[in-house]
Amino acid sequence: MTVENCNFMYAGVEYGQECYCGNLSHAPANASEHCGAGNRLNLYWSGATPHGSAHHRTELWTLVSLGCYSDVPATRTLTVSMSVQGGATNTSVQSCADACFSSGYPLAGVEYSRECYCGSTFSNGGAPTPRGDCSMVCSGNSSEFCGGPDRLNVYNYTGANLPSQTNNTQTGSTSSGGGGGGGSSVFPVLSSLPTGWSYNACWVDNAYGRVFQTELPDSETLTVESCIASCSSQGLRLPAWICGNELVQGAVIASSSDCNMPCSGNATEACGGPNRLSVYSSTGSVTAFAVPTVQTTNLPGNWQYSRCLAEPGAVRVFPYQILFPKNNTAENCLSQCSTFGYPAAGMEFGDECWCGDVADITNNGGTTATETDCSMACSGDPLHLCGGAQRLQLYLWNGNLNTWNRPANIGRYEYLVPGLVPPLLATLGINGKVSFLEKSGTSEYENSTGAYELDLSLVDDFDHAWREMHVKSDVFCSAAVVLPDKAARILNVGGWSLTSTFGVRLYAPDGSPGVNGTNDWEEDPTKLQLQTGRWYPTALVMSNGSVLIMGGETGANAPPNPTLEILPRIPGGSTVLFLDWLQRTDPNNLYPFLHVLPSGRIFVGYYNEARILDPVTFAVVQALPNIPGAVNGFLAGRTYPMEGASVLLPQYAPYTDPITVLVCGGSNSGVALDNCVSIQPEVANPTWAIERMARPSLSRLPSKRVMPCMVALPDGTFMIVNGAQQGVAGFGLASDPNLSALLYDPSQPVRSRISILGNTTIARMYHSEATLLSDGRVLISGSDPQTPGLPEELRIEVYIPPYLSSGLTQPVVTVPNTDWAYGGQYQINVQLFQGQTLRVSLVAAVSSTHGNTMGGRTIFPAFSCSGNVCTVTAPPNSRVSPPGWHQLFILDGPTPSHGVFIRIGGDPGSLGNWPDLPGFNPPGV
Repeated sequence: MTVENCNFMYAGVEYGQECYCGNLSHAPANASEHCGAGNRLNLYWSGATPHGSAHHRTELWTLVSLGCYSDVPATRTLTVSMSVQGGATNTSVQSCADACFSSGYPLAGVEYSRECYCGSTFSNGGAPTPRGDCSMVCSGNSSEFCGGPDRLNVYNYTGANLPSQTNNTQTGSTSSGGGGGGGSSVFPVLSSLPTGWSYNACWVDNAYGRVFQTELPDSETLTVESCIASCSSQGLRLPAWICGNELVQGAVIASSSDCNMPCSGNATEACGGPNRLSVYSSTGSVTAFAVPTVQTTNLPGNWQYSRCLAEPGAVRVFPYQILFPKNNTAENCLSQCSTFGYPAAGMEFGDECWCGDVADITNNGGTTATETDCSMACSGDPLHLCGGAQRLQLYLWNGNLNTWNRPANIGRYEYLVPGLVPPLLATLGINGKVSFLEKSGTSEYENSTGAYELDLSLVDDFDHAWREMHVKSDVFCSAAVVLPDKAARILNVGGWSLTSTFGVRLYAPDGSPGVNGTNDWEEDPTKLQLQTGRWYPTALVMSNGSVLIMGGETGANAPPNPTLEILPRIPGGSTVLFLDWLQRTDPNNLYPFLHVLPSGRIFVGYYNEARILDPVTFAVVQALPNIPGAVNGFLAGRTYPMEGASVLLPQYAPYTDPITVLVCGGSNSGVALDNCVSIQPEVANPTWAIERMARPSLSRLPSKRVMPCMVALPDGTFMIVNGAQQGVAGFGLASDPNLSALLYDPSQPVRSRISILGNTTIARMYHSEATLLSDGRVLISGSDPQTPGLPEELRIEVYIPPYLSSGLTQPVVTVPNTDWAYGGQYQINVQLFQGQTLRVSLVAAVSSTHGNTMGGRTIFPAFSCSGNVCTVTAPPNSRVSPPGWHQLFILDGPTPSHGVFIRIGGDPGSLGNWPDLPGFNPPGV
């Protein structure tokens, strides 16, 4: 539907998909009302000069107007149907009068814009009606009125020179079915139809509503045969130029003589009549449904019917619309809404489904309407009602679909320290310091090196808190992981443009709190590079200890790189492997989510899809169900640029429960998503569970979120922070920052896992990060949105989670041996101050960027205690816990200790001996 597709002098577009045309416009609607909506047209004029306002012709030589008369299609007030010169499209008072008077009839009547009838007397009870009933302009002269539906403008010839009447057949005088029309009788077509087709009957249309649901465009050459062909081409079994597979809205059979209007393309064929349809069938039978009613029983879940609700106008009551042109039903609509967590829903205009919250009704101006206003049958259920024009068939969920917790202790944001750069990568090193990397040139300081390390013990001494470091190429939108070598080196790969996209950079964290290290980033593109350039890739340490690099683009806004490769590179060979599913989903799959599953296989989530890969061949073992997106958009995405965040939920000894992947946030064509989805990918017939992050109708509660950051906490929960409520990831592409923090607790039932925490005043959008610190706080950094009104953000905050703001003393743990083998048992020393239930957790060391915490994992191992000495059993193998570094925490009730870095599983890939090249200093395994 476009404005340009209308070709008359005046064109009006209505309700988003309707076009009305004409050469005369009637009175406009009130200018204060919304146009282009229900019963309102946006009106356009071609610029052509109209004929002037249409009028009732009162005198034409010896012709006198007798006014507007009633007409009955079955019998006719003027009983002779007459063809005019030039056909039905040339009907005017003059052309009809000429045809009637030349045939010897003193009375001429024009009806329905294009019909002409003649007679010598008024017959069959025809009588005068108000002049306004005759309101249709003539098809051949838009300045005159030519009757209306079942209404005639009648004229009388007062001259004395009428010729003798010709042998015209009067309407209804023949015993054959069909009635009169066009100067000869019209009949239904009973033979020579396409195979299987036959005439059924004349049916009443619009007694309670239109009885067919598909109307084809008008045709000046319409015949029964052409109508059947057009309907058949659309797969519809019942043509009447308005097509369908059944009759709805209480259709009833009419007298066959009611279908007495000739087809415009064949004057001997009957093509219905006013509010009458000549119906043909391809099956020999016709199904007619009763007048639809409200569905109040057999509803899905806890849905209950509420009422017919009036929309306020162009602003809708509910925010999410789903179009079901052929299958809108109460069950389909309500199930879709409740699946995505919306407790209020309504069907409108037959084929529309709307989802939202109960509070939307009041907030957006919905009002109760008369029940009869909701009178349209559902497009997929002709027996039940689906609203009307700007009327919702409203249903409400009985009970709570979602429970969002609002604890008394919500923690708080705190300002920590001024920053030097808006970091796009943040990594906590085993030295207790945080390494930051920034896109080249984004710092406010011209002499910025783009790489700095923050000593958290010196945040009150700005001059000494930051250590300057150096990289040789641009790390913009690169990837990073913490390696399992004995130095816990940070590996950074890829970057922006040219040589940077091939970058391989390594840093071994050294020094200690309060004491500067001396190591710096090691990089030499002439000696060590990736095999292919990558911008926006993801990195993962696999269970065999080697590093998987996947995806990205070949450079800044360049062609995709739908491949993977392995580091270290095999001498003399390529490890690059093409991935057709990444090629197909470009450019919505950047920074794909990668997780090692307990089977050793690899989960990959990209755009709105997910797969399980073999860890040796990288063949697809299983294509998982598509990742759900928005309630009204299955094409919503979860990876950059529709950026969400993903984590693995905690694993507990003895590690027999299936692991769960959680994905939160994303975007649907620029509208941020308000849900999290989770799946257990290695169970039989895995499916995604959907839970909304919060209810938008409550003040101060967050709702939608794109570009979120999700960080694992020592107690097995996850904080969700940062991001925007509108847009996608990228420079200047998002708005409306989300300032609230959420807590996700996997120990609670689905849809009861989210608690509402505190708010910040600092917008954290594109290139913002969240990092777990060893003392249990969460460091919040960055934001480089390049959106007007939202600054480049250098300030560093921390969030104090509820477990640190309750006034309880943190327990203390010491770990004599920090290098653990799989399945080994290791003693730790604990000191509790509350004496509550003791737990031990292992939180994997990660590097985070763009909502992707690469290498993230949380494990609760088995342990036993004797006094203050506990024995912890390490995870059993590299599939449950890939080789790498973790922070070990103990928890005294809810309160965590400071974390202690330990290594689990050694360095099976001998990364500590790589790269053996000049300018690099491998630490050993």
